[in-house]
Amino acid sequence: MIAQLIRWSSANRLMVLLITLMVSAWGVYSMLKMPLDAIPDLSDTQVIIRTPWPGQAPQIVENQLTYPLTTAMLSVPGVKTVRGYSFFGDSFVYILFEDGIDQYWARSRVQEYLSQVSGELPQGVNPALGPDATGVGWVYEYALIDRTGKHDLSELRALQDWFLKFELKTIPGVSEVATLGGFVRQYQIQVDPDRLRYFRLPLSVVVEAVRNANQETGGGVVELAEAEYMVRVHGYLQTLEDFRNIPLAVSAEGTPVLLSDVARIQLGPELRRGIAELNGEGEVTGGVIVLRAGQNALVAIDAVKAKLAELKKSLPPGVEVVTVYDRSKLIKRAVDNLTHK
Repeated sequence: MIAQLIRWSSANRLMVLLITLMVSAWGVYSMLKMPLDAIPDLSDTQVIIRTPWPGQAPQIVENQLTYPLTTAMLSVPGVKTVRGYSFFGDSFVYILFEDGIDQYWARSRVQEYLSQVSGELPQGVNPALGPDATGVGWVYEYALIDRTGKHDLSELRALQDWFLKFELKTIPGVSEVATLGGFVRQYQIQVDPDRLRYFRLPLSVVVEAVRNANQETGGGVVELAEAEYMVRVHGYLQTLEDFRNIPLAVSAEGTPVLLSDVARIQLGPELRRGIAELNGEGEVTGGVIVLRAGQNALVAIDAVKAKLAELKKSLPPGVEVVTVYDRSKLIKRAVDNLTHK
């Protein structure tokens, strides 16, 4: 066998040379395109289902969310293990698959079975799949700070949620941009039970009135003098005054009862259960870049840093973006050690 191979190679020297050059070129190309990371990903193929249910106790979450979801996921093809965790206001279900199963095939199967069980869950509860990442996908973290004191934590949180987050999610290889710290601003309606009792109104009337007032609708078009005018009803609540003027009922004297008559309306922070603090300087707002499974960590991190440098120009004066964690340094040191060894 070896002698025949040697004779064939001697008789086809040009063919052997071309094949050698092609294999060498393919090897160099593959080496340049090889994903670089300092932390090996040895985790199983897994899909996470998160189901928020604000205000509910862990036992209720377990009985009405976690248990129905875990039992439904047991029949997904290729599943090895299903784990469910119930917390205050949150349910997490981890579905682990057999080795060799594609990540996106697994996600599509979980989504298919999830649609079958969604009708059995409580009304208003919407389960969602976690990011298509792995346990080592946390590759970069940054913080938004303002040492001038001109912008509070709620403004920094708004910059992160409505500006930086959406821009960074467009980068190839980024699966999720998670937000840490800060305050989420919300309209808060603090109902006075004594005032409700005075006007003989149940709390459900207030809830329904606010829900109905925050709507917009279209009324078609009106044609006048060979021109069309769009008819639209402006109904979205945008200011505190809009909330205060929501009508609830009509009093015995014939005057309207407004929301401001039975409640105090204000802008305030959403209840939070954690903070983000940086180097003893106080609270900050931060972002975490989560890498998509199978992507090149070094390339993605370099793209994130380039994007942040571009976005810094659009931030308000005094707001800074500070790098907190950067895995690219560890990756480059690991590659440098391998090169010199």
